[in-house]
Amino acid sequence: MAATRFPGKPLVDLCGKPMIQWVYERASEAAGVSRVIVATCDVDIADVVKGFGGEVAMTSSRHRSGTDRLAEAAADLDADIIVNVQGDEPLIDPASIELALEPFACDPKVVMTSLMTPIDPESAKEPNLVKVVVDVNNYALYFSRSPIPYERKPLQGRPIYGHVGLYAYTKDFLIQFSSLDPTPLELAESLEQLRAIEHGYRIKMVEVESRPMGVDTMDDLKRVESAIMNGEI
Repeated sequence: MAATRFPGKPLVDLCGKPMIQWVYERASEAAGVSRVIVATCDVDIADVVKGFGGEVAMTSSRHRSGTDRLAEAAADLDADIIVNVQGDEPLIDPASIELALEPFACDPKVVMTSLMTPIDPESAKEPNLVKVVVDVNNYALYFSRSPIPYERKPLQGRPIYGHVGLYAYTKDFLIQFSSLDPTPLELAESLEQLRAIEHGYRIKMVEVESRPMGVDTMDDLKRVESAIMNGEI
């Protein structure tokens, strides 16, 4: 509720429903998801979620990150996999959630997944659009706000990838991850996922067609409203 760029954002009206309800309902449509919970420290959010029939986990207001809040909410859940969907992604594609879950069924060594989508070189210059480079098996090598890779020669065989900020974890790894100390690259880039890489863990990346349209500003909200009104979801 205290977002500096958009105070009260989770409860802003979006085509007749609070934004958090759009996220909740979209996440609920994903196959393989048995339970959707809003983790929050704000009573106002909790009351609205309960009002539309959603489930809430009240968490501490002292968490340093969303992952820590997620870990608290997940600690007592009877679940193998936890998916972290941001509350300002009202157009999240349920199919993207399903794709993030697939690697866990294919490889028992996978402990964390996330998403990426091809972007153009000009978009890669935008520091708010995080980039990721991956190995031949699509495990993340590095995330950065800078354009990566540096194309001294044109990149052959794969596109430049932008990161899509949806994560899935085994419950055990999520609890462990939240207990790890922040790391130098994480702090320098202000990218929490680098903590996993710096501590030697692997993040399996899954390619999706596009990034969902998130809401950080009023202009973003207007674009999302237009997409909904035009039937683009």
